Amino acid sequence: MRHGRYRFIIGFLLPGLVLYAVFVISPFVQAFHYSLTNWTGISPDFEYVGLQNFERLLDDSLFLTALKNNVILLVLVPVVTIVLALVFAFLLNVGGSSGTAGIRGIRGNGFYKLAFFMPQVLSVPVIAVIWAVIMDPRPTGLVNSVLRGVGLDRLGWLSDPDLALWCVIWVLVWGSVGFYLVLFNAAMSSIPRDIFEAAALDGATRYVTFARVTVPLLWDTIQTSWVYLAILALDAYALVAVMTVGPGGPDNATQVMALQIAQNGFSFGRAGYASAMGVVLFFLTMLIAAAMLRATRRERIEY
Repeated sequence: MRHGRYRFIIGFLLPGLVLYAVFVISPFVQAFHYSLTNWTGISPDFEYVGLQNFERLLDDSLFLTALKNNVILLVLVPVVTIVLALVFAFLLNVGGSSGTAGIRGIRGNGFYKLAFFMPQVLSVPVIAVIWAVIMDPRPTGLVNSVLRGVGLDRLGWLSDPDLALWCVIWVLVWGSVGFYLVLFNAAMSSIPRDIFEAAALDGATRYVTFARVTVPLLWDTIQTSWVYLAILALDAYALVAVMTVGPGGPDNATQVMALQIAQNGFSFGRAGYASAMGVVLFFLTMLIAAAMLRATRRERIEY
């Protein structure tokens, strides 16, 4: 009986493991291999160059600019998205009036959740095109038209090197808040209402309830969200490729590592060099994910 059970488990898991090895593990191994070559991505012939591609990265000002921009995204996007999503989810769940029936969420919270979640049904290229039109730097652009209507000077937005990256950050946050709001809302809904009512009876304000009760009870969900948003911040390829001029402009102000990998691999014929960038991005992603899980680890709170 035991032998038959193991055979069933192996037969059940083996197809999935084979598919994972072929379509996930194998591309990573190939990237590690090609990062040690001068492969162009087209010719079947290449030479091994050792660690020369990685040495070139240290002197590549464009790659270092992309790395700096990714670090800025990594710091701002998770923090702003999680804070906004937590605040909005808390308001939807506990922001309503309190009475004999206990603390309630605000009226019409279903509509607000739907409105916030709406960007999730749009693909990233569609979002990028929409915001590129809204932030059109010409006087006829939507935002500039509004500014002109209220007597303010128009701004360059995506054509201004000082503003372009902030526009990308805004769109990333705008497109992500709705998903994490729904995620945090679902997690808050599982918290017994008695906990919030007990905090209110003890004289806790809404701010204290949010900081001392809600956030600690949602810490596991916040930790997971932080990792996913960090991975999003280290990518951002599709948004930058469609939304910005160049792409990656103006003046390389919105260059990110994923865009550099795509340009070197497919446009410049430097697939080996692009693979080295991919290897750096892989280890950077793993390192940051591990560091975040370690830094945000705390004792689980049961309720």
